[in-house]
Amino acid sequence: MPTPVSRIADPYRAIGVADDTDVWVFGYGSLMWNPGFAHVESRQATVRGWHRGFSVYSVRHRGTRACPGAVLGLDRGGACRGLAYRVAADAAPAVLDYLWEREMQNAVYEPRLLAATLDDGRRVATVAFTVVRGHEQYCGRLPPDDLAGLIRQGVGESGPNIDYLVNTVRHLQELGIRDRKLEGLVERVRSAS
Repeated sequence: MPTPVSRIADPYRAIGVADDTDVWVFGYGSLMWNPGFAHVESRQATVRGWHRGFSVYSVRHRGTRACPGAVLGLDRGGACRGLAYRVAADAAPAVLDYLWEREMQNAVYEPRLLAATLDDGRRVATVAFTVVRGHEQYCGRLPPDDLAGLIRQGVGESGPNIDYLVNTVRHLQELGIRDRKLEGLVERVRSAS
């Protein structure tokens, strides 16, 4: 298990944020509908140079080692619209600890500070968890039919993998965010069922 942020010698330097200011967190998957932490503001935001995709084998929450599923990662290239949450400076240490425990269970994600443009035009630095391409759980280069098969078969501690995919697409649509790739993946998964 990774070291919680609060137990790192200088947690803010490790992530690259100042320890006396509010912290922005970028959500591109389940953090959009289930952030799990208090925040003082949330805005739609776009991060350039990264895209949302099913790029991580899930062997716990949406699959098992014997029958893995796939979950979202923020991978290099393109652009991604999601939600940015502003966390008050005094709450940031606890929120970063929570996010570290949630996202860094097996080091398939790397916390980074990424530039984001909010829907009101402001540019902010956001903490985002990006996928590590060299990790054994990286599956970002799977052919579409293979990826659909993983999602169709995956069931883990948090339920069926298809529910995670459909929930993501539904929440994106509720926010007015079109992700044609994920919408196409839903069709591919359902058509082969």
